Amino acid sequence: MSHDTWIHRGVRTLVRPLARTPVTPNHLTTARLFTGLGAAAAFTTGEDSWIRAGAVLFVVSMAFDRADGELARVSGKTSRFGHFFDLATDAVCNAAVLAGIGVGLRAGAFGDWAILMGLTAGLSVASIFYMVIRIEQQLGQGSSAFDPQFGVDPDDAMIVIPIVMWLGYGEALLAAAAVMAPLSMIIIAVVFRRRGRDRR
Repeated sequence: MSHDTWIHRGVRTLVRPLARTPVTPNHLTTARLFTGLGAAAAFTTGEDSWIRAGAVLFVVSMAFDRADGELARVSGKTSRFGHFFDLATDAVCNAAVLAGIGVGLRAGAFGDWAILMGLTAGLSVASIFYMVIRIEQQLGQGSSAFDPQFGVDPDDAMIVIPIVMWLGYGEALLAAAAVMAPLSMIIIAVVFRRRGRDRR
């Protein structure tokens, strides 16, 4: 993913004071992991108060996601492991959140199908992150799989999740994610294959 979006720029000023402290980018990535999994767990309950708590936690998790890379760049503490840890954590958190939403909505209109829908969306998102890792490996260290358009990265679309969940439209979100995530996975897989052929 890219690292020059509006969200990155906003977080950049907040992490600069941490550059000369013992706090490392991997600390922030770990915080991203725990808050993301906490959000997923909150969503599984299906209860309004926990859903709102999960929405807040996921926003915080997304902030940590942007902050770890920014801290790595401003402090010079970049590493191959840190980059992989960041992307792997993104995949786990985003997939877990979508799966958690599906579990939490199993008592709604979709019934137990909601669980399958959440798992489908989550696994598709995890697959997209796997392909992003492979694309960035081909392009070289420090390269971005996607260029930001108008200061927005494809991963920034995840901010829709906490907003929609807070507003109470979880079932509409789940239905859209169950269709759009696999479709996006297929499109990116096609692009990935074409890039692989072009490099031969």
